[in-house]
Amino acid sequence: MTIHKTDEALGFLPLPNDAGKPITVVGTDAIRDNFDEMCLQQALNSRMAPGVTDVVLNPDGHAGYGAPIGCVMVSPTHIYPGPVGVDIKCSMSLLQMDIPEDAIVDKKTRRALINAIVERTPTGAGRGQRTARKSRRVDRDLGVLAVTEGATARVCEALGIPPEWADRCEDSSHRGHDGSYDTLRSRLEFILEQGRIRNFADKIGQLGSYGGGNHFGECEITRVTDRPSMRRNAEVFGLKDGHVSFLSHCGSRGFGNLLATGQFKDLERKFETWNTPYPAGDKKLVYAPLGTPEADAYIDDMSLGANFATVNHLLINALVLEAFQEILPGATGKLVYFISHNIAREEVVDGKKAWVHRKGATRAIPGGHFSLAGTPFAESGHPILLPGNPRDGSVVMVAKSGAERTAWSVNHGAGRQMGRKHAARTLDQKAVDAEFDASDILSNCRQYPIDEAPDAYKNFPEVLRSVESAGLAETVAKLQARFVIKDSAAADD
Repeated sequence: MTIHKTDEALGFLPLPNDAGKPITVVGTDAIRDNFDEMCLQQALNSRMAPGVTDVVLNPDGHAGYGAPIGCVMVSPTHIYPGPVGVDIKCSMSLLQMDIPEDAIVDKKTRRALINAIVERTPTGAGRGQRTARKSRRVDRDLGVLAVTEGATARVCEALGIPPEWADRCEDSSHRGHDGSYDTLRSRLEFILEQGRIRNFADKIGQLGSYGGGNHFGECEITRVTDRPSMRRNAEVFGLKDGHVSFLSHCGSRGFGNLLATGQFKDLERKFETWNTPYPAGDKKLVYAPLGTPEADAYIDDMSLGANFATVNHLLINALVLEAFQEILPGATGKLVYFISHNIAREEVVDGKKAWVHRKGATRAIPGGHFSLAGTPFAESGHPILLPGNPRDGSVVMVAKSGAERTAWSVNHGAGRQMGRKHAARTLDQKAVDAEFDASDILSNCRQYPIDEAPDAYKNFPEVLRSVESAGLAETVAKLQARFVIKDSAAADD
């Protein structure tokens, strides 16, 4: 398969026999030349699936669950669980604090901060509040409110989350397919009565926790760029140059995983009943036409998982701020933004309503766009949070008008270039740990997880160059890691 270059960091992958709009590919030569064949084939399979009008392959793209991780898939008529994935609304959030960088130069201070955070926000695929003695306890009734309403004022107040943080969310609250909370309450009751989630209390007990694999919490130093326009954006975002911030990556944990896997099974049974062929013969590309009971059920389950992920992130940030205040009394902090990269949203693309599926891709809407009216980012555009790796840093960006070519989307990070087993076989643990020591980056792990080492991921500077050269977004600030909260358990997504 040949990607045709149209610009320094843009190209397209034609469909067989030129049977429709080609796939938009974002990436410099170095990125384009290293997409694996499975990733490209999945992109083609996704584009040719029923009802799909657009597919975008981002520079972090790699083989995923039916559709590539790092892709955008647009359909005005169908909903697809695969291009959302099993970690519904896996997301990024950034907390900016008023703590100057000098306050955490001392390793003992950073080690104390690590311990204070781990006491509140557990890591690990199966771990929850019971394993962290200073976590927030969430009972069943509050858990029901959280997953059926998201970050409403009463949920935030009950969990000690500043309610104003909801204004700093891409979506602070998801409703059912008909636009109501009642539908989500009814759907949850059905799920629990049918035993589709048998351990609801345990899953709700994972609110305020990271999980394992590629999820993390990372203490950063914010470095705002020198360009005057970007400094103005930094002020709107609430970024403070030379001060401590905290970047988090996690999703809907076991609750979202059960909802997603249940939906795959439901739709696979429907396909067998209907005698409907799977797109490209791939069960992971099951779908439901919009307006059908099956589509409604998926949208409702996705919304329940998305509400969990939203509250999970906001609670983590509240707990992280509490930990900093324990070690550095008087510290304050504000949420910069919370943005997802595993979700389907109804948006306007090319002047028409459609469901935009972002799998390992994140929304990128510039200032002046109608969808940001009434938000703090109406004129500036919203923050885009792109994690790289602890060694090379991460960035906060803002969209440019060129993002319209990619369905108002960019990549969600660096993207893997090695599978976990390949990384464990190829990379050297001592070299990885020595690199962290040389960069003065601490971690809560005795050894940094080898399958999460920086070299297991694509070259982040090159990925970033692809985004900027394609005219999709600009860097507002760089984030320099000072310590990392990780776990070596299997990834949730």
